[in-house]
Amino acid sequence: MPRIVSTIHACLAVTLASLSVQDWSCPVCPLASKSSPHQMKTLGVTVAYLIYDLVCCLFDKRVKLDNIIHHLVSIVGLVAGLSCQRCGSEMVAALWITEISSPFLHLRELLKEMGYNNTDLNLAVDIMFAVIFTFARMVGGPYLAYVTLSADNPLLIKAMAAGLQLVSAFWFYKIARMVMYKLSRRTSANKVTSSQ
Repeated sequence: MPRIVSTIHACLAVTLASLSVQDWSCPVCPLASKSSPHQMKTLGVTVAYLIYDLVCCLFDKRVKLDNIIHHLVSIVGLVAGLSCQRCGSEMVAALWITEISSPFLHLRELLKEMGYNNTDLNLAVDIMFAVIFTFARMVGGPYLAYVTLSADNPLLIKAMAAGLQLVSAFWFYKIARMVMYKLSRRTSANKVTSSQ
C-alpha cells in the first residue's frame, strides 16, 4: 500500500509542480520571490506526503538512515519555504526534479515484490530509472542548486538546496553501482549460457 501511495504522490507532485510553473521559458523564475498560492498548495501536499512516508519508513523492517536523512532535509526545506512564503519557483522546480524519477523507483520495487526480479523487464525499468534520475538530479539539480545559491534566498533555503544536491550525488553513486552490478551480472550470465 505505501508503494502505491508513493507512486500516486510522485505523479501528482510532478503534475502539480508542472502546473504551478509561472514561466516555462524560465521554469525557476522568478527567483527568490513570493510563492504563488498554487505553489504553496503543491508544496503543502508534498510536506504532508513526506511526513506520512517518513512515518512509514520508521516502521519499515529495515530502517535506512540515508532515507530518513533525505526525508528530514526535504521536510525542513519545504517547511522553511512555506513559512517564509518565498522561493516557490525554486522549491517547485526541486520537487519536479526529485519526483520525476520516482514512479520508476516504485515500479522497480513493485516488480521485485511481484517476483520479476532479475528479468529483462526489471532491468529495463532499472535502466530507465537510472537515466531519468541521472538527468534530473545530476544535470537539472546542480543548475537549480546554483541559481538557488546565487539568488537572494534565505540561508536555510540555500542550505537545503546544497543538502539536497549532496543527497542526490550520494544516491547517484549508489544507483550507478547498482546498474553496473546488474549489467556485469547479466553479461557474466550470458557468457556462461553461451559457453554451454
